[in-house]
Amino acid sequence: MSESPSAATLAAAAEAIAAPAPPADPRMAAAMTGMGVSWRAQQMPEQMAIISANGNRTYAALNARANQVVRALRARGMGVGDSLALICTNRPEFVETWAACARAGFRLTPVNWHLTAEEAGYIVDDCEAKAVVADARLGDQARGAAEMAPRATVRLAAGGAIPGFESYDDAVGVESGEDIDDPTLGSSMLYTSGTTGRPKGVHRPAAQTAATATINLFGYADDGTDVELCTGPLYHAAPLSFSLAIPLNFGATVVLMDGWSAEETLRLVQEHKVTHMHMVPTMFHRMLALPDDVRAKYDLSSLKHILHGAAPCPVPVKQALIEWLGPIVVEYYAATEGVGSFVDSATWLSKPGTVGKPFGPDQVRIGDEDGNPLPANDIGLVYIKAPEATRFEYFKDKDKTASSFRGEYFTLGDVGYLDEDGYLFLTDRTANLIISGGVNIYPAEVDAVLLTHPAVGDAATIGIPNPEWGEEVKAVVEVKAGLTPSPELAAELIAFCRERLSSYKCPKSVDFIDALPRQDNGKIYKRVLRDRYREEAAR
Repeated sequence: MSESPSAATLAAAAEAIAAPAPPADPRMAAAMTGMGVSWRAQQMPEQMAIISANGNRTYAALNARANQVVRALRARGMGVGDSLALICTNRPEFVETWAACARAGFRLTPVNWHLTAEEAGYIVDDCEAKAVVADARLGDQARGAAEMAPRATVRLAAGGAIPGFESYDDAVGVESGEDIDDPTLGSSMLYTSGTTGRPKGVHRPAAQTAATATINLFGYADDGTDVELCTGPLYHAAPLSFSLAIPLNFGATVVLMDGWSAEETLRLVQEHKVTHMHMVPTMFHRMLALPDDVRAKYDLSSLKHILHGAAPCPVPVKQALIEWLGPIVVEYYAATEGVGSFVDSATWLSKPGTVGKPFGPDQVRIGDEDGNPLPANDIGLVYIKAPEATRFEYFKDKDKTASSFRGEYFTLGDVGYLDEDGYLFLTDRTANLIISGGVNIYPAEVDAVLLTHPAVGDAATIGIPNPEWGEEVKAVVEVKAGLTPSPELAAELIAFCRERLSSYKCPKSVDFIDALPRQDNGKIYKRVLRDRYREEAAR
């Protein structure tokens, strides 16, 4: 088992993020010009960089292909600062295009391919893409999206044909794979998930993003022996950084999953001797739900680090995972807009539920709506520090950017507190807050209790309209496979909560659902549930 991030390592990360500068180390200097893959290709050309169901790439092959993509795009009019939208599953062409944008000075926007054509088209148009690179498996979405983006005149289809698109292989294959002689660090602009409205492009300084990828937070051996399993779609900020950019910067092999399932994850860990993974709590829950005999038949001893974030993890779920796999779990608190904290297993076990101690002085603080600091253990909005030189901005939305900041700090609308030792605990998001009779109720606390009931597969607690109290607490529950919902089970769940929570926090009613509405990364779309019930109440 490797060590978790030390205080010194986290301090170095904080410094790099706050004041990024090209390091003296030639490997790091290469990363800061977008040529990190090139440096690796020189050092370990035959080392496997990418393994996937759609093909593999050595570092040499990946680097050559990235140079070819740059030249193909330049030949079609792309220049430094131009935007490229990437609508692509986890396949090698995604990585090639990402590496090309990083060295050509392009602004890359990976697009959520679970969206409808209209939703994807909004992003492709809003990011002002001049080029679209798309996976032929997503041809309908890609074609529809491109038609909504008149600037996107360069259109390349990978893995097959899309009407109105050029062949990616044909366009790229005729170009030279030699390193370009004028690398310019590119940037990325990812879009927020849109759980509280229209997705927004989040643009961060390129140097800051590149500097973050040069910090070895998670114990990579840096010798080609590590293997990263990419469990989530690369259009998300976390997999793009933690499962691709950082491991490739440290010479790891990245195994791309084409789709996630619990047992397939275990099989791939055994087959490829995976050392590192990034996951979300829903994945933990589903792996733990596998029968004991299924879990026991796979050798998972190669695992050194499991990184997780993206959504709150119920304490019992994480405790069970650590008991199974050992103290190799590292949690972070972050979003597309920035990073706040990390916590290793040993520290978390001493403070169950914490998302860690902020990794820089005053990096996180708790404040009221106006940003005024609150004392230890007082619940308020969570603010993350973002100095002027490194702060993000919402693309073409100065008002939203301004409303997110209070001086040097921004908030994502998360609610929590810092304890007397400076450890951060999250309670929920302001958008999920239930106000019943003037009292604040945080649904995540109720969800965590429900998930410990043996009949509950997953749960979402929401507020629904109540004429007397304003809102009342409702739990919407998926039961575990093989079980049948019933009024008796609903009553049992309410009683279960009453034994563990103050009565005012407990559900007044429980509804059962076959499948909770979710984002593809496992987060539950509580807004969809709330809207559904509010529409019914308004009829």
